[in-house]
Amino acid sequence: MVDPIVKDVIVYSSILILLSIGLTLSYLTTKVPNFAHGSFATMGAYLSLISVKMFKSNPYSAMPFAFIISGLLAFTLYYLILKPLIKKNASHLIQMIATLAYDLILIAIINILSDSLSRTYKITSRQFTLRSYDLVASDLSLVVVIAPLCAIIIITLLWITLTKTKFGIAMRATIENPNLSSVLGINTGLVYGISWFLSGGLAGIAGVIMSIWFLGDANLGPQLLPSIFAASISGGLGSIFGAAIGGLLIGVTEVFGTRILASTIGTWVISYRPAIPLLFIIVTLLISPKGLLSINWRKLKKKSQKQSAEDK
Repeated sequence: MVDPIVKDVIVYSSILILLSIGLTLSYLTTKVPNFAHGSFATMGAYLSLISVKMFKSNPYSAMPFAFIISGLLAFTLYYLILKPLIKKNASHLIQMIATLAYDLILIAIINILSDSLSRTYKITSRQFTLRSYDLVASDLSLVVVIAPLCAIIIITLLWITLTKTKFGIAMRATIENPNLSSVLGINTGLVYGISWFLSGGLAGIAGVIMSIWFLGDANLGPQLLPSIFAASISGGLGSIFGAAIGGLLIGVTEVFGTRILASTIGTWVISYRPAIPLLFIIVTLLISPKGLLSINWRKLKKKSQKQSAEDK
């Protein structure tokens, strides 16, 4: 039997990896933190609910639809709101506030959708869970396998795309120098649009997994925002693969950290679990604003060994 805490670490870390990669992917293009990213995942969770309750399907069958619809929501945010603001030379602060406003609109839409499902179709759309619809084999839920598998596949596909394809080369060039890339004939607007679409799509896939593992609610995604930002920041907002490592780090620390504190201090600590990613953000920004991966660990090790030798 697998310890439930280990299962939680595997699934939760996989969710954070998908979400932090998506957040970093959008940040790399416009350099704007997207506060609506969590709601893209919430939409994926509700699409999973609709797939199960209305179409009598498996939760995982909603993944393609969640990817497309959440991707379109992200693309809409970029194309209809951020792009016009960028053309008007709006500051990053104004653009960030715009993403927050868009998030409030999405939360309202999701709440309307939730109420509609409840009143019209008599579907429990508040505090719902689809865990009972997951397949179970030898006390192991399929989501424990699917979640990390999705994360591994996404990371692999992104690596291939960024290093082996023309679009990946164009994307990296656009991120490094958008003005020069535009002069060289690269359609930077298209690159940005696709990046935002992929960002939202990954959040949608994460949302489907969330609907199986967590209690679904209209505010589920926004509640995870501190953990998503902590994962991206700790890995370095300038690195997609750093975000993946950050997601794993935050997932493991948050789950195991809460368990250790609960067994040591008391179960009342569990309600303060969201404080752990916030502390991670503070510590990371104080130690290394560019992320923990930007630290030259080899140099620090040599310095530590040299100091130890001098002390002797």
